[in-house]
Amino acid sequence: MKQAQPIRLIVNADDYAYFACTSRGILDGVRAGSITATGILANAENLSEQLDWLAAIDGIDVGIHLNLTHGSPLTTTMRHKLSAYQGRFPGLYRMSYLVLSGKIRREDVADEWRAQIERCRQFKLKFLNSHQHIHMLPDLLPIAMALAGDYQIAYVRQTLPDWHLSHHCQPGVVLRNLLLQTVNIINRSATQTASPRLIGLNGSGQLNLPYLEKLFARLSGGQCYELMCHPGYFDNTEISDQSLLAYHHWEAELALLNSAELQSLYQKYNIRLSGYA
Repeated sequence: MKQAQPIRLIVNADDYAYFACTSRGILDGVRAGSITATGILANAENLSEQLDWLAAIDGIDVGIHLNLTHGSPLTTTMRHKLSAYQGRFPGLYRMSYLVLSGKIRREDVADEWRAQIERCRQFKLKFLNSHQHIHMLPDLLPIAMALAGDYQIAYVRQTLPDWHLSHHCQPGVVLRNLLLQTVNIINRSATQTASPRLIGLNGSGQLNLPYLEKLFARLSGGQCYELMCHPGYFDNTEISDQSLLAYHHWEAELALLNSAELQSLYQKYNIRLSGYA
């Protein structure tokens, strides 16, 4: 059933520059009109070439996918602090522990994230979010908000738990939602009400048409939402990490976003693809 007012939907592809193959898929989705925003993983290797690809394309809003959990830091201080991990980010849970225990100072995080933003200043940056939502940690969200103010970036993703459509029912999904519920209670005074409501969390990495139809049926007319997605192409010479392969269905998500069936759902629920304001 159509809403009285259109629903605005930002289709935001996370992880631009994670791999060259996924970046190429994101750009093809932009050309097809199915992706309206992407966040750059600014500490990625071979970033310069992929930034050139992005700069050559119109019709997409660009932001920074702040990172503390994958690859190598940009700042010397952060690499030194992570010398026990070969100077690389040690993953979400270990990095969260290092931050919350004070072993990694908030000043070090601010400097690292500032370096990531600076690396992409050729673009008019519209938003900040983060790899694996680590910016939602209570110690880190104020840093992201302050950097957004410093760089006049209008939107910071507010990752809220989604207890609806938890169709996977895996322990990891339940744990993630519990953690997000806890940090959102703590973060209440720092939240940014202007940001679009994030959707798609429970289907992250594996979006499919039945899930999206159930999701769209819950949306309110006249509101703006951000659909988090992970489209791209897959190249086994670039991607071999089994944990990533288990989580991400890059090509399936890209095909879904470009499909006629999804376009029909947009019409059914009076959804209009949009960028950020």
